[in-house]
Amino acid sequence: MQQYNESLIRWKQHSPSKDAGINNIQMPGQPTLMVWQTRDHEPTDYELSLAKNLIAAFSSGAETVEEVVSALNEQGMLHGDGSAFTTESFEREMARLGY
Repeated sequence: MQQYNESLIRWKQHSPSKDAGINNIQMPGQPTLMVWQTRDHEPTDYELSLAKNLIAAFSSGAETVEEVVSALNEQGMLHGDGSAFTTESFEREMARLGY
């Protein structure tokens, strides 16, 4: 099974694509059902660890950004640069990872 959508890599540009998606997402009459349609790469170890720790934070009752950040720091989850999360760095990281 393909772990990411290779067609999305070309779409993540700061200028419009000239291809307009022709035959990149689905060929008429030949649909390809892709589990990971919206991923342009396989998740990194950091991303997988962050997801696991976010699940634990929400499972333990965290509801606000501050509570989530506190839970991540208590769990020992560090930002990609090795620092502890702050509310601001967490929001920037979620924006970056959310594309």
